[in-house]
Amino acid sequence: MYELVCNNVDEAMAGHYARILCTILGDATTRVEANERGIPTDTHPITNISALETVMTTLHAGAKFGGDTYRVSGGLHGVGASVVNALSSWLKITVKRNGKTYEQEYREGIPRSRVNEVGEASDTGTIVQFIADENIFGRARFDFGIPSERLKELAYLNKGPEISLKDERTEREITCYSSL
Repeated sequence: MYELVCNNVDEAMAGHYARILCTILGDATTRVEANERGIPTDTHPITNISALETVMTTLHAGAKFGGDTYRVSGGLHGVGASVVNALSSWLKITVKRNGKTYEQEYREGIPRSRVNEVGEASDTGTIVQFIADENIFGRARFDFGIPSERLKELAYLNKGPEISLKDERTEREITCYSSL
């Protein structure tokens, strides 16, 4: 979860407002939603596949390639989304960008299909829902306390993003932002 939030914090640091909502849906299921620009879906110039798929499957690809890179980055420099994907038994990503909605699903880091256009979009953003892989983590169980502290730190140290964490199992919720 933290790795995906870092990508959205980079968007906020680059001047693109980011409202980030992390939701613990079950013991090993999590969703991260952000209203940033959305990961590019056009063909990546090096891999010749969707930039979205490249970001989700290639270390150090990130969404920061090309001439529009960030001047400042607090994230994980292109490893966050691909690592979350590789460590998930199932992951679904939805991107709203350029008036369209796109989706792609993965199993154990491997795409199940191409990036598909599934509809129109009036806004922009990215939604990633994933299940931690039990073969790697055993019976993973997200604890509200640890991610809430990490997300508070990110929000307080970075001007711009509003970060919320909601635990649907217990109805606990926090929202954090910097007053810088």
